[in-house]
Amino acid sequence: MSTIGKPVDRVDAVAKVTGRAHYTDDFYRPGMLTAKYFRSNIAHGKVKKLDISKARDLAGVEAIFTYSDVPQIKIATAGHPYSMDPAHADVADKLLLTSDIHHLGDEIAVVVAENELIAEEALELIEVEYEEFPALTTAEKALAMDAVPIHGGASNVVGEHQFECGGSLEDSLQKADLVYEDSYQTNMVQHLHIENHTAFAYMDDLKHIVIVSSTQIPHIARRVVGQALDIPWGGVRVIKPYIGGGFGNKQDVVLEPMVAFLTAKLDGRPVRISLTREECMLCTRNRHPMNLEVRLAAKSDGTLLARQMEVISLTGGYASHGHSIVAAAGSKSCLLYPRMAIGYHARTVYTNIPVGGAMRAYGSPQIIFALESAAEDTARSLKIDSVDFRIKNAAREGDVNPFNKKPISSCGLVECLEKGRKLIRWDEKRPAYINQNQGNERRGLGVACFSYGTGTYPVCVEIAGARIILNQDASVHVQTGATEIGQGSDTTVAQMTAETIGIPVEDVHIVSTQDTDVTPFDTGSYASRQAYVVGNAVFKAATELKQKILDFAEVLTGFPADELSIVKDNIVHPKSGKAVISLKDLALNSYYDKDRGGQLTADVSHKTTTNAPSFGCTFVDITVDIALCKVFINEIYNIHDSGVILNPVMARGQVEGGVAMAIGAALSEQVLIDEKTGWVHNNNMLDYKVPTFTDIPDIQSDFVETIEPTAAYGNKSLGEPPIISPPPAIRNAILDATGVAVNELPMTPQVLYRCFKDQGLID
Repeated sequence: MSTIGKPVDRVDAVAKVTGRAHYTDDFYRPGMLTAKYFRSNIAHGKVKKLDISKARDLAGVEAIFTYSDVPQIKIATAGHPYSMDPAHADVADKLLLTSDIHHLGDEIAVVVAENELIAEEALELIEVEYEEFPALTTAEKALAMDAVPIHGGASNVVGEHQFECGGSLEDSLQKADLVYEDSYQTNMVQHLHIENHTAFAYMDDLKHIVIVSSTQIPHIARRVVGQALDIPWGGVRVIKPYIGGGFGNKQDVVLEPMVAFLTAKLDGRPVRISLTREECMLCTRNRHPMNLEVRLAAKSDGTLLARQMEVISLTGGYASHGHSIVAAAGSKSCLLYPRMAIGYHARTVYTNIPVGGAMRAYGSPQIIFALESAAEDTARSLKIDSVDFRIKNAAREGDVNPFNKKPISSCGLVECLEKGRKLIRWDEKRPAYINQNQGNERRGLGVACFSYGTGTYPVCVEIAGARIILNQDASVHVQTGATEIGQGSDTTVAQMTAETIGIPVEDVHIVSTQDTDVTPFDTGSYASRQAYVVGNAVFKAATELKQKILDFAEVLTGFPADELSIVKDNIVHPKSGKAVISLKDLALNSYYDKDRGGQLTADVSHKTTTNAPSFGCTFVDITVDIALCKVFINEIYNIHDSGVILNPVMARGQVEGGVAMAIGAALSEQVLIDEKTGWVHNNNMLDYKVPTFTDIPDIQSDFVETIEPTAAYGNKSLGEPPIISPPPAIRNAILDATGVAVNELPMTPQVLYRCFKDQGLID
């Protein structure tokens, strides 16, 4: 390939590093107003009295709206495609403003003022009186027999499902030489994307609302706004400029319905809401905390026979993505060790804590932490090397996915394990570390694997569009609905287009702004779907345009189209190797000849009906300081089978960013919630312990390239997988170094102190 697989520079690099890239808050319209939310300072209760009179009389306040002023239409904020199947409908439980408080920071009223200072002053003048209820902050409290349903109904269970696949679970458990059981817990973490949630809206006329938003899902946001305001979806236009990251947090429709409501109420005047960092951490979305119980059954030779999991996921005060997260994570994990019986039972429950939503890898980090921790403990109980144990049970090409009975068409997991083993010098270090681990500083090695999907099919529709136009100067102009949020999808689209047509990537111009009135339909950036799903649309569109170019070349030159090809800037006859016409001359002729030709373009929409699994593993070498209860990472390797690597530089960037996030989730990051009141103690970047660059070690990555036959360019998911396996690998390394199994995330010094003390390592 001439372009695919090459380290092509990012198409947005210069714009971003020079400040030329315009983000949502860079845009301004004359008369722009500022809106700020008045939020609850309790986690559970009801507004008894709300007095806005003093705030409304403040000079510079344009309007104040309360829960009684907004449409009483409950919406589902999750960024899922619309489903024609009522059984797959998201939970609609969110009003634009509410008098029923479900978590700390819930939105009660909104102030619209001339500027932010006036809006903040007005918020201080609002008086509120609550009827406060007990905060249900844990699974035990929410599921108790006497628990009050947070959203009414029969219970606090948002969703529940179970499945059994791969054979009889009961028979497999009975045949086992060892059945290992343990419990695990993961706590809430936050995305901390650089750009906070922000959006503004205005009306060019009195029928159409324009929203400019930092969103991962412009087309879905358009639909949800239409539903929230009960207006035609076509009356809403969503524009997505450059985005400063999302990681799933912007896969919810958080601000768009409100700014649309406000501009409609204020005669089309532009209104902006820009959340503070504290608001983002408290009132947008977070990773779901989960309680997990695992049983693994194995033969004495290490063959896994069965796996059973019980999971409770805490979704917080609103459903958001609800039960789909723990459901998706459970099914994706079936691919990792597929040759055994699998049982899975999961519940998602409402609690009075900040809302859980989509976050990078969509529940898989929680499930894989428990599974790979239990796998490690099982291997050690059988006295089998950790890597050998995984190689014995790992998925291979040709295995059948036990969940959906479909064959795995590409898989390099075993090769990933073998490569990681060599890179970290596992066989050399392991015996040395075992003999040295007696003092205060102890060395350990850890390994963990993962499986993941690429997209959401068959649960959701996977649709993408691509429009490619040959310009007069022989460059091409590409529009897609694929949402660039920093992951590099615009660059891979440029590479795909150049590769398929046969032109230099420098001649491909990508329209980086998504606009629901202009760009082709695409459901957005999530599920590591973009390169896989849009790739099929780009391939079809580029192939169609290439054929149109060659057909027109036949008209101009007389050479049969099927004997011609495009090489860089020319139409070439392969037999002679000579150019028969330049692409620029052909383009000019198509536009400007008075009698023939016309603009050469291709516009394709494609639905992908496959879902390719990706695989990989993490190897880590650590030092544990027993007295300090601190972990130091000496080496970490993240190895991936992501099919064909489209751009090696961007691929390594994805891995490094994902591993850095994973290290934070493993060792330090946690939203601290008061169990009695639901109060959040650290919704700021001083007290929330996200790692800085000084805390992150050198991150090493490598790839085992397979060719995925269901992808136009052989690629599979890579955006989310790097975050999945580092936490259990670090946990397993701590176990290797100290003999102590730490079964909760994050493994902070406080947690390590408790675990070390329980095991007698420290007084």
